[in-house]
Amino acid sequence: MTGRSHANHVVDQFGAQAAAYVTSAVHAGGADLDRIGTLVRALPAARALDLGCGGGHVAFAAAAAGAVVTAYDLSAAMLSAVAAEASRRGLDRIETRHGAAETLPFADASFDAVLTRFSAHHWRDVPAALAEARRVLKPNGLLVACDAIAPEDPLLDTHLQAVELLRDPSHVRDYRLSEWRAMLEAAGFTPGAVLASRPRMEFTSWIARMRTPPTHVAAIRALQAAAAAEVVGHFRIEPDGSFLLDSALIEARPR
Repeated sequence: MTGRSHANHVVDQFGAQAAAYVTSAVHAGGADLDRIGTLVRALPAARALDLGCGGGHVAFAAAAAGAVVTAYDLSAAMLSAVAAEASRRGLDRIETRHGAAETLPFADASFDAVLTRFSAHHWRDVPAALAEARRVLKPNGLLVACDAIAPEDPLLDTHLQAVELLRDPSHVRDYRLSEWRAMLEAAGFTPGAVLASRPRMEFTSWIARMRTPPTHVAAIRALQAAAAAEVVGHFRIEPDGSFLLDSALIEARPR
């Protein structure tokens, strides 16, 4: 049986939903996005890379904070939506570039900041992408990695990965915080402050963003209904399927 490549899965999933991600309330705000703006404002005349920019919310926040931003993504449709929204907002300090996170078409030490938010769980090879981020970052630069994270408990981890993959075939893994620290260190970074949050995933909009087929929606609901009490308690699974998702923003510096 021959399937589509992972890159094609990503493009298929996000290209058709580009506008939905630009306007998504879950992605358009939050303490993590505020923190990114604060960090960028502390870097005068910064050049920033929004790695796996998705709907462009990091790019918009960084540009509003004074940075010149390169919004970089595997989906050309997503990049077009970001460019259109940047123009609508009057943000003329954002350029778009197309490509994969693991192979960055930029010179060494090109950026003062590399920023990524809710993208890495789709990357085929996070260690390779982090090594590339380290390469294009200036020696005194800043990496900010923000993503959904898996709990350290294997029971909870397995449930999360199962429902994520049923919802979205481009999902690879929500990494544990311990895994993030290890990958950052292996790529030449020193992990620093962590900002944790637990955004609520409203079930109907959560599946609508990914156009999850009804059979997969039913499978997710069946897993939730059969979940152990520890799983239901941790994720605070509601009768309609809505739940809390662990996320973390990690600041790191080149070692």
